[in-house]
Amino acid sequence: MVESPFKPEILRGKVALLTGGGSGIGYEISLQLGKHGASIAIMGRRKHVVDSAVSSLNSLGIPAIGFEGDVRKREDAIRVVESTFKHFGRLDILVNAAAGNFLVPSEDLSSNGFRTVMDIDSVGTFTMCHEALKYLKRGGLGKDPSTAGGTIINISATLHYTATWYQIHVSAAKAAVDSITRNLALEWGTDYDIRVNGIAPGPIGDTAGMSKLGLEGILSKAMEKMPLFKVGEKWDIAMAAVYLASDAGSFLATTIQQVAEIWGLGLQQLQRFSARVELSRL
Repeated sequence: MVESPFKPEILRGKVALLTGGGSGIGYEISLQLGKHGASIAIMGRRKHVVDSAVSSLNSLGIPAIGFEGDVRKREDAIRVVESTFKHFGRLDILVNAAAGNFLVPSEDLSSNGFRTVMDIDSVGTFTMCHEALKYLKRGGLGKDPSTAGGTIINISATLHYTATWYQIHVSAAKAAVDSITRNLALEWGTDYDIRVNGIAPGPIGDTAGMSKLGLEGILSKAMEKMPLFKVGEKWDIAMAAVYLASDAGSFLATTIQQVAEIWGLGLQQLQRFSARVELSRL
């Protein structure tokens, strides 16, 4: 693991709430924000996953709490945001990393399946932002009126920048997340001094996305066609989040950072073959 380029105290005194922060990329972001001085609150649907993540963070001396909750439910969003504020006395950073994904050909995808992913990724992102607004805005609850507003980081993907096999539902949801990011950056940056940015990870090793999309089977061939000859790591995404959450990113809003290698048509055809193999196992 490469050493962090940031000072350990760069986020000292900040409080971050992360949806989907108990596993995968979300957990790595929780870990790195915590290692750089932030106190961490994690929200997730699976209590045992949340509890395990909090325990791991606490063992490293990182102040952390966890809440079971579903971003699709507004009452859960309200409860978790309020509980985070009551526990830590403030909220400075919101990271929306909760996501749903599965492989399915478009003709076999039900409207309920499509809606479920949209509700988790897109509606869930908006709901969490909406309920966190009064805490994140300049002069918001727990904030000194003279200090800047908070930061929102929405985790997207690169699936929708071209096209991806059997991912029409996720591509639509992530496109909506990017749009939410840009519009809130415009409105809330102007009115409330909140910086809103996004991170769009490409293929990231050792994640559920790699296996669910059937990418593991083409990894060696895919890397031969990538300019850097490698896939990303969860650490890469977390470092982008540390940057955006810190004062180093204080002039950034509406940015959607693509942390990804380049996928051309040849790689898309490789992914189709691997994805069909993965579908045959379901």
